[in-house]
Amino acid sequence: MTTESAPVPRAAQATAVRRAASAIRPPRSGSGGPVPALAGRRRRAAPVALVAGDCLALGLASALAVPWPWLPLVLLLQAMGQVALNAYRGLYRTGLSPSVLAELPALSGLALVQWYATAEVMAVSGSRYAPGWAALGGAVLGQTLLSCAVRALVHRTRIRSAARDPQSTLIVGDGPVAGRLGAVLQEHPRYGMRPVGRVGARPADDSPLPVLTSVQEAGRAVIQNSVRHVVFTVAPEAAPDGEELFALFTRHGCQLWLITDQGTAARFRSTARPDHVWGFAVHPLAAGPHRPVGFRVKRAMDAALAAIALVVAAPVMAACALAVRLCDGPGTLFRQERIGRDGRPFVLLKFRTLRPADAHESATRWNVSEDRRMSRVGRMLRRTSLDELPQLWNVVRGDMSLVGPRPERPYFVEQFSRAYPGYRARHRMPVGITGLAQVHGLRGDTSIEDRARFDNRYIETWSLWQDMCVLARTAGSVFRLGGS
Repeated sequence: MTTESAPVPRAAQATAVRRAASAIRPPRSGSGGPVPALAGRRRRAAPVALVAGDCLALGLASALAVPWPWLPLVLLLQAMGQVALNAYRGLYRTGLSPSVLAELPALSGLALVQWYATAEVMAVSGSRYAPGWAALGGAVLGQTLLSCAVRALVHRTRIRSAARDPQSTLIVGDGPVAGRLGAVLQEHPRYGMRPVGRVGARPADDSPLPVLTSVQEAGRAVIQNSVRHVVFTVAPEAAPDGEELFALFTRHGCQLWLITDQGTAARFRSTARPDHVWGFAVHPLAAGPHRPVGFRVKRAMDAALAAIALVVAAPVMAACALAVRLCDGPGTLFRQERIGRDGRPFVLLKFRTLRPADAHESATRWNVSEDRRMSRVGRMLRRTSLDELPQLWNVVRGDMSLVGPRPERPYFVEQFSRAYPGYRARHRMPVGITGLAQVHGLRGDTSIEDRARFDNRYIETWSLWQDMCVLARTAGSVFRLGGS
């Protein structure tokens, strides 16, 4: 990958190539899949230890402030509320520069809210065991201090572990910021990152790290060096080949960061407190909106609704399959490779509408709506979108969602990604049977640029309510005969 169009001296080019070749070797296993997340255990262990520490502090404070008849119930309800509130405030997200003092206001405030609510409930219930103000203050103070002590121990242990075993890291970007950041990470292993290469650096930068000049070299470096962290020094959409690199690193399960000497970012997930690496602003990058609970609900809703729809639509699907069999011969289902979330391919199912259906031609031909090989049954299935009913099985399997960007064929994904900025970013979310672009009439032979814009708008403003609205609008347009 090059960062400027002007020609560079041959000597500099040769130097860059030698550096890249010396650092990158073919993967031992020959596989291009994600590397095992061995270091992920350390990232998962810290939040678990923080939750255990908070529960321990709550238990000791409850034992001092609440008498025995109420203690088990109060402890259970308090523990559930504390974990939920702390998780909502992001107190279990371990940053690169954790600080107990930065967490102290949130911990004390949430403890005060919890204990005040507990005292009010006990007082309203008429219990003579309701804690007084002195007991309430002591419980809040004791819980806060104990939580801070445990967190200080967890943070110190994690920093020492990171310094002893820093993880392989790639830096994406050129210029002085990338150079200074590479030096900082090498001088301060406490952040748990060991730079092993730079992607997109100019050959003239004289980087002490191997320079990777293409997306393919970056992919080989991730596999060969078991890269666990990738640091962007500019927003991915502003970097050369940034969207393609972002998708590549996401597929390999790397932790992505935007680390700059400025405080702004285009696509970063909110955190409970600001983070930094030796003064550089840090923003964790996510492939889509960081709403894990909402996404789990979305997945559960997709699976349930798709399963119900399969049962309800079974007679219709049987009639469609019989019509295709009688009119067009054997082979009622048409299978085609499509690109899903994070660029992963999957096999999409549809009722066959062409006779005969040529797989290679279908993979590279854009529009077949006017093909003479399409029978009356096939044309009817396409106009009513009944040919897409088998995709409900893709939803049940987890290949697709009910609502999301429409999946496209690999050939056209590559074409559109080069021609339209932002097209590759639409793969941040699971693909869907219907979507925001489709309910606005962007189907068939319509503007790809407009589709990508609507798809990215859907991702950036995603909510379960928006999914319900899209499904409702889709249901209202089923009988308008607007299929593609």
